Amino acid sequence: MKISVIMPVLDEEKSLPLVMKDIPRDLVEEVVVIDNGSSDGSAIVARENGATVLSEPRKGYGYACLRGIEYLKSKSPDIVVFLDADYSDYPEEISSLVRPIIEEGYDMVIGSRVKGKSEKGAILPQARYGNMLGTFLIRIFYGFRYTDLGPFRAIRFDKLIDMDMQDKTFGWTVEMQIKGIKKGCRITEVPVSYRKRSIGKSKVTGTIRGTIGASWKILWTIFKYTSRKFYNL
Repeated sequence: MKISVIMPVLDEEKSLPLVMKDIPRDLVEEVVVIDNGSSDGSAIVARENGATVLSEPRKGYGYACLRGIEYLKSKSPDIVVFLDADYSDYPEEISSLVRPIIEEGYDMVIGSRVKGKSEKGAILPQARYGNMLGTFLIRIFYGFRYTDLGPFRAIRFDKLIDMDMQDKTFGWTVEMQIKGIKKGCRITEVPVSYRKRSIGKSKVTGTIRGTIGASWKILWTIFKYTSRKFYNL
């Protein structure tokens, strides 16, 4: 199967070489880095390490992901993997993410840091509690038991296109997980490892503004799709 990686990037020139080095290139056909308005040399570093680099100046994780999806429509991969550029995830575990799709017929696989091994301090308290609340609400309203809302995930490209993703910022991951349920996708989770960030700080949970913004958007997205207007999406 043709596998592509979408990696949104914002000022990650120091961590990018480590991420690119650990991506299993015998498995991944193309790494698509979307430069989301970096002020450092992220785009140059990504290109030097073999990535296809796109530009999306509108700030927002969802904006970057949508730019990557639009580009891949002309490439028609079978599977897309979403991976962060901060080197907190273990890129070599991409093989574990795609295996249930290739071998067992699943449509979407979420990398669960809760089920896997996380270094002490890797998941900040605000992220841990927010994750617990978000997955609890999804279970209550949508009847599916997730353990994590983390961004490290794999999905069949045709299923991703069918979801017609809309969110431009922090609600991207939870929108995908809710739409996966509502679209009847076969979904599973696999344990993934997670390391404490040693380069820079999180754009989301590393700041008060980011934490509040992400928390509000995730909750708003969860409740949004319970309304009649969006129920049958």
